[in-house]
Amino acid sequence: MTGMKLLAQLDQLNLDADTKQQVTGIVQALLDQAEQAQQEIRTQAFKIEALTMELAHLRRIRFGKKNESLSAVQLSLFEESVLADIAAVDTEIKQIEPAAKTAPAKPPRSRAGRQPLPDHLPRIEHRHEPESCQCGQCGNTLVKIGEDITEQLDVEPARFFVHRHIRPQYACKTCETVTAEPVPPAVIDGGMAAPGLLAWVINNKYLNHLPLYRLEQIAAREQVILSRSTLAEWVGRTGVALQPLADQLKWHLLQGNTLHADESPVAQLDPGNGKTRKAYLWAYRSNDLDPGPRIVVFDYQTSRSGRHAQDFLQNWQGHLQVDDYGGYKALFSRAAPCIELACWAHARRKFFDLHQANDSPMAFEALQRIGELYAIEAEGKQLTIETRQQLRKQESLPVLDALYDWLMQTRMQTANGGASAKALDYTLKRWPALARYAHTGHLPIDNNPVENVIRPIAVGKKNWLFVGSERAGQRAAAIQTLLGTAQLNGIDPAAWLKDTLTKLPTWPNSRIDELLPLAPEFIEALKREKF
Repeated sequence: MTGMKLLAQLDQLNLDADTKQQVTGIVQALLDQAEQAQQEIRTQAFKIEALTMELAHLRRIRFGKKNESLSAVQLSLFEESVLADIAAVDTEIKQIEPAAKTAPAKPPRSRAGRQPLPDHLPRIEHRHEPESCQCGQCGNTLVKIGEDITEQLDVEPARFFVHRHIRPQYACKTCETVTAEPVPPAVIDGGMAAPGLLAWVINNKYLNHLPLYRLEQIAAREQVILSRSTLAEWVGRTGVALQPLADQLKWHLLQGNTLHADESPVAQLDPGNGKTRKAYLWAYRSNDLDPGPRIVVFDYQTSRSGRHAQDFLQNWQGHLQVDDYGGYKALFSRAAPCIELACWAHARRKFFDLHQANDSPMAFEALQRIGELYAIEAEGKQLTIETRQQLRKQESLPVLDALYDWLMQTRMQTANGGASAKALDYTLKRWPALARYAHTGHLPIDNNPVENVIRPIAVGKKNWLFVGSERAGQRAAAIQTLLGTAQLNGIDPAAWLKDTLTKLPTWPNSRIDELLPLAPEFIEALKREKF
């Protein structure tokens, strides 16, 4: 029966006006809730359909004919990305599929193919005894009838070991029941990998930039068999579990009013022809001179288009420090909410390259003058915002005024078209954005903080060669966001990740901020202020 027919029938009932109005309001509210529920079901169905199609595509790539133009190492890296993507998509489907919430429990599936954990590894036993030795139904004493033992492989640097979970089983003869403590929940339910092992794999892959086949070799030297397909599955499923934390860091980052931004090219494999195409890892970093946490967020995109920065920032307002790449220009139009900050390190680099090339006296003079600005910044690094603003007003602004006058006079005496003219024009053209920092006490002088967090990843590209897929790039960006932020806050990424993967399966979403890799004092502030 449609909602319109139901409401029409209500009009035919012999009810007084007030009662009819109340009943009509209740029915209309129920109809609205039903429509909203149907809309959510349709949205989930569309997402499941899209993920299912992606999963089928990945499986076709996985089992299809491999292009002979790829080398053996490239094929190995490609295989890792596809397997991790398949595991991630499968996990996402299970998380949103409505039937998964009501489906009956499946019988334990046979794991005959799993390699037994080596006997020579040391065992750390964890006994999970029930809180009481009395039957919860009749109160009689429980009788131990056996033990259920499961084992998880864990690792410390250069040392593998096994967690043996022993769950004594107690029976009540009166009630004919058996009681045992449940297995602690895990990020990968039923998997043999303990949180420490998952953290070891993730840190080595994304922080130490080691491909999975190298981790496989490291484990084999300890007589531990870890296949690449298993490692790739762990990476995919762990990436899905960590994604909400990366999303929450992005939210906190955009609460600041000053950001650094930069982008770095990466190669992404195009499985259709066995070649690679250029993609980009965009990085956004908080301002160290502002109060608050230090955060870096990476955003993987398949191009260098400026629309990606616009999509990331959306309605964010504040000062954005960038280089002279044209993709950012739309953010600084009159209608846009962003204010441009230029980078003195980039301006200095133009003169440095010029001096290196021909010992230019003009370039040397520019370097000396810019050096004075950096000397003032070094002096005010540990000062408060108010004191630093006063220092810049007294010392930086006069140096900037003198530098601008010198640049203008030198440019008038320099011929057009040469390297000297280009170096001078770069600085003069961006002068308002370059000088803007000195009128405040909190704006940074250059974009080096974000370049410093990108540099290790750029070095790591020599190891992992390329990204296997767009999904793999997005997963890498989320994990690099978490590990990079941990490093910025002086937190050991491996220790943080192990602790987080241990807590995550049972952690309430309302307290997700407490798991973020931020400085302890900021976590405490979040607890108090409920950000």
